[in-house]
Amino acid sequence: GYIGCAAALVFASLGSAYGTAVSGVSVAHLGIADNRKTMRGLIPCIMAGILGIYGLIVAAIIASQVDALSGQGYSSYRGFAHMAAGIVCGFSSLSAGLSIGIVGDAGIRAFAKEDRVFVPLLLILIFAEAFGLYGLIVSLILVYLNKGPDCSKNIPSNDDQPAYPLFG
Repeated sequence: GYIGCAAALVFASLGSAYGTAVSGVSVAHLGIADNRKTMRGLIPCIMAGILGIYGLIVAAIIASQVDALSGQGYSSYRGFAHMAAGIVCGFSSLSAGLSIGIVGDAGIRAFAKEDRVFVPLLLILIFAEAFGLYGLIVSLILVYLNKGPDCSKNIPSNDDQPAYPLFG
């Protein structure tokens, strides 16, 4: 469970930081080229910052559901579901942050020279942000999966047959 928390928060933050840093450099160049466009140029930085919030949401939900110290136990099924949820959210946000950073950098530099680039830039950024949103949705579905096999029960074994019949 806690590995899922860490994966969601760390990888989403990495994607967010990369997208913000790379796009932020372009906003500085945009401010030098045409300072009237600077506020519109901040959109990639804001979109990249949202990715970190996705990771924070998933990590907080997973951490609130980890119940290892109660008498009821914490099944390995639920633990792996939480780990998968964190990995899905983290890596999808990381990939979205990488694409927002690269597209934001090139797009803002092009926007500094030509105004007509702004709307296509926004569309591409929206599609890049959607990858992070898809990961958030899948993570929330995984976190709230309550049904699954009871992994805490022992499976009876047949001692007459070897565990690996081909190598037995």
